[in-house]
Amino acid sequence: MSPDSQPAAVPEPDLSAPNPPNPPGLAELFFAFARISLAGFGGVLVWARRGIVEQHRWMTADEFNETYALCHFLPGPNIVNLSFVFGSRFAGFAGGLAAFTGLITPPMLIAMVLAALYSHYGEIDALRRTLAGISCAAVGLLMAVVLRMMMPLVRKRDVAGMLTLIAVFLAIGTLRLPLQVVLLIAVPLSLLITWIMRRREAA
Repeated sequence: MSPDSQPAAVPEPDLSAPNPPNPPGLAELFFAFARISLAGFGGVLVWARRGIVEQHRWMTADEFNETYALCHFLPGPNIVNLSFVFGSRFAGFAGGLAAFTGLITPPMLIAMVLAALYSHYGEIDALRRTLAGISCAAVGLLMAVVLRMMMPLVRKRDVAGMLTLIAVFLAIGTLRLPLQVVLLIAVPLSLLITWIMRRREAA
């Protein structure tokens, strides 16, 4: 290699391109979601997307966004819904149960131990300041994953999707409108916009 030559840059993987892997088994689903829950204690969504989309490539970025959007409108915690829907996609009910069990078991055990410790030492001022710092880090992680989930919309220049996102954010975050009212308006409107856009693409 000559002194002036430089190694070729390695391109980043295209997370929007389909790359279907071998479907994970029950044990793999359990341990994958157990690792996700342990890595993301207090902020599981960040690590769920990283593990599913970037590490294992079990879903594309678009597929993850669509699945998470579906789980967001189902009753119950979003990430728990995601684990069951994701596991069911590959291994039916048993796969959903394996992913769900892997997700909740490690943090449940840790939370039980921490709750016992907090009941004895929760009044310590240093501990309160530590928990306040941890909460700030959790908010930062959430903001980071939201920005990453927005990238497929930005890359596709989906103006309608971005406008819908901003409108829902302003309605809930700024105007403090009830979540149920916003969803009743935003969901049919977004479906209508998507239908119109796909009709235009097919024409």
